[in-house]
Parts: sequence; structure tokens; C-alpha cells
Amino acid sequence: MTNHSLIIKQTQNWLSNVVIALSICPFAKREFDRGSIHYEVIASDNHQQQLEQLILSCEQLDENPEIETSLLIFTNAFTDFYDYLDFVDIANKLMRKQDYEGVYQLATFHPAYCFEGSDGNDASNYTNRSPYPMLHILREASLERVLANYPDPESIPERNIKLTRELGLKAMQKLLADCF
Repeated sequence: MTNHSLIIKQTQNWLSNVVIALSICPFAKREFDRGSIHYEVIASDNHQQQLEQLILSCEQLDENPEIETSLLIFTNAFTDFYDYLDFVDIANKLMRKQDYEGVYQLATFHPAYCFEGSDGNDASNYTNRSPYPMLHILREASLERVLANYPDPESIPERNIKLTRELGLKAMQKLLADCF
């Protein structure tokens, strides 16, 4: 198994055993089962190359409607969560500049994800903790469709916070560690 294949497998383990198994994202299972998620491993630590890959991934989504969503997996960058957040700000500005605002939306995942105002050891941070720093490119039209047909989508974050806190920090740490 190549290094990239292993990283993708670990990411798929996380999707299957955390995101889908706990229904953190109730919409992920369909796309996972359909194989409509594109995984892109980005080994570069160069921000310019990373941003170029972001736009190339958006263009790939433009040209391939059968791909529902893309996960950009950064393996050699953003060990510091706050550096990652700075990059996300730049990425969002680039998305607007490239006229992708309203077309695609970025969701963020990081191994040290910490919600603003949250303690780093709060189990609820694991709703956005992943094996690697990632950007998730979502099609906004698809997101609007599924949210319109999902009962009470506003309750998803509260449900996830409650669930992860009930499971506890050690259980959430183990679930993430078991992806490797």
C-alpha cells in the first residue's frame, strides 16, 4: 500500500467509524457508500501549491458532477491548529476571488480542532477532529437540498455535542486513534 493509499484508507476509516457510525454528519453515509467522495492527499507544505490544489479540486468538481464532494488531506502541513485556521481564512478568500462563493463551501477538520471558547479536552471537539488536517469541499446546492429534506437540521450540532460528551474524551480519543 502506498503512503497516499494508506492515508486515504485512514481517512476512510475515520469517515466510516466516527463520522458515519456516530452519525456526526447524517449525509455522509450516502456519498461514502456511493463512492462519490474524492480524496486528494496534499504532501506539499507550500501554501501556494496547496491553494492551487484547492482551485484544481474545485475545477474537478465543476467538470465531474458524479463527484459529490472532495476531501483535501494535508499530510505535511498545519501541525499547529491556529496556523491551519489562518490558511482556512486565506482559502476562503481565494474561493470568493475565484467566484466559487455560493458554489462550494469549505468545512474544516484537524487533529487538534478546538471550537472557539471550548476547552481543548472537551470531547465535543471530536466532531471536527480528523486523522489529518483537511478541507472538505461541499457543493452548496447539494447541501441546500439535503438540509431542506432533513427534519430540524439546526439540531445536528447540539446532538453531536451531547453525544460526544456522553461518550467521553477517552472514547473519542480511542475512536480517532483506531483510524490509524
